[in-house]
Parts: sequence; C-alpha cells; structure tokens
Amino acid sequence: EVQLVESGGGLVQPGGSLRLSCAASGFPFSSVGMSWVRQAPGKGLEWVSSINNAGRTSYQDAVRGRFTISRDNAKNTLYLQLNNLKTEDTAIYFCTYANNRGQGTQVTVSS
Repeated sequence: EVQLVESGGGLVQPGGSLRLSCAASGFPFSSVGMSWVRQAPGKGLEWVSSINNAGRTSYQDAVRGRFTISRDNAKNTLYLQLNNLKTEDTAIYFCTYANNRGQGTQVTVSS
C-alpha cells in the first residue's frame, strides 16, 4: 500500500522559510520520480516541483529560485525547502507519486 505522509507546514511571515518533508512507503521510492503540488484556498491543484530518480529537478516559474526539492533515498523521504515565502504561496502542499498523494501539510504566509 502506497503511503505518503507530509509534515513541516506552519504559519510564517512573508520572507520566511519552511522545510516540508514527505515520508514515503509501499513502493520503490529510490527508483521513481516524485513531485510536490499545492492547493490554494478556493483553487485547484497546482504543480510546484518534481525530482526524478536521478535527482534531476524542475520547478514552476513562480517558485524557481525560492524553493528547492530534494530527496533522501536512504530515508525514503522527499523534501521541499521553501525560502523567501510570499502570501501567494499559502496553500496545502502535497507530495505525489503516480496518482497517489498524502493528506497534505498547510503552509500559511501572513504578516
């Protein structure tokens, strides 16, 4: 059974930072690509970033240079470092594999 458990969200002021984690189990984590998506209040899911099994990364334009995706295959864990956060980054963040995603972690950016 695929399980994805996100953590690390919270309330932060504009310009602040957070590190999100996603603990994965039930599939060969080190062999697959992973992604982060987010859902802002009242909006649909939006792709944020991906990392393939070789460590190649990609980002949507709005977060490139501020967010960093990474993975620790020994720990079956995916990360998303969020720096220089903006109010428009407020959303529930989900890690995804294939058609699976976790319960999400809330990120709120507000002064």
